[in-house]
Amino acid sequence: MTCIQGDWINDHGAQRVCALLSDAGYQVYFVGGCVRNDLLGVGISDLDMCTDALPARVMELAEAAGLRALPTGIDHGTVTIVIDHEPYEITTYRKDVQTDGRRAVVAFSDRIEDDARRRDFTMNALYADPTGQILDPLDGLPDLQARRVRFIDDADARIREDYLRTLRFFRFHAWYGDVAAGIDPEGLAACSANLDGLETLSKERVGLEMLKILSAPDPAPAMAAMAQSGVLTRILPGGDASKLAVLVHLEADLAVDSLRRLALLGGQDVAVALRLSKKQAKQLENLRDGMGSSATIGELAYRLGADQARNIAILRAVMFETPVPDGLERQIDAGAAAKFPIKPVDLMPGITGPALGDKLRELETRWIASGFILTREELLK
Repeated sequence: MTCIQGDWINDHGAQRVCALLSDAGYQVYFVGGCVRNDLLGVGISDLDMCTDALPARVMELAEAAGLRALPTGIDHGTVTIVIDHEPYEITTYRKDVQTDGRRAVVAFSDRIEDDARRRDFTMNALYADPTGQILDPLDGLPDLQARRVRFIDDADARIREDYLRTLRFFRFHAWYGDVAAGIDPEGLAACSANLDGLETLSKERVGLEMLKILSAPDPAPAMAAMAQSGVLTRILPGGDASKLAVLVHLEADLAVDSLRRLALLGGQDVAVALRLSKKQAKQLENLRDGMGSSATIGELAYRLGADQARNIAILRAVMFETPVPDGLERQIDAGAAAKFPIKPVDLMPGITGPALGDKLRELETRWIASGFILTREELLK
């Protein structure tokens, strides 16, 4: 029998929540990402639990045991129990009563099969009991073992319940899918058939999913499938993922940077389309401007810092199909460490007002063109 391997299953607080419910005669299981990721051998960030106990009963049991219980999402079945200052979320089994493509009206259930069928992908409908034994009500384990991202039952119906699942489909393929096996054709067809539903999603949610996709170790196959399905141009008009695989290869020794990859995709009004933060929008603007500018890598390192200059150098190599410049790191180090030797006071009182700024820019341009070599004295001659 398949069993959880990670030590997280023995987490003291989680086991206390499990005992609280099971001792009272209720079912309790770990579900979703913690189970999926454990079986895939990747990192776990959250412990999600579910039960057949109603939310009010969960709170009652917790408070009777002297624990703090918070109705954080009680209308949707979620109660947070705090143990040793750590929050543990537990949600009552649910089934969808009504959906509109963005949110669902749910009813509580005492059947784990109902809870499983309202989830998105078969690999997310895996449960583990408090001892780590796996419960697989929808036969999702073979899909997980094959790294096959597949919608539960009818893909089209699952997407129409929540159109964000279109983007989640590509994200899960980017992170967990078997590239050699390819993307699930039924799921891909359902994504293509429901493009209009993407218009109902908030730009923030779309942007968040897009950056998560681009944060995968190699998002190129998933992005190619997004382009094939029409999803990419629907959420990012003008976006082009055709050179992303080349970028992923060239950046192999660098930390993953979703904005670097986003800059390569191009597209119209990207910061607005994906509702990026001001900081993200500025970083993206610098990258895209730098790609098309004539500035040297040294100048870019001086003005934008080493990381952005390195990003731009690699993006230029991909865009213009040229080698990464020889001595790249030397150029970056020189520019990042350079300090312009002239201060406004060096030109005063002889030059003031707008002319002072013009002269400073002129001298800075000469200094940069010299490779940051000209001294203060040479510039002031």
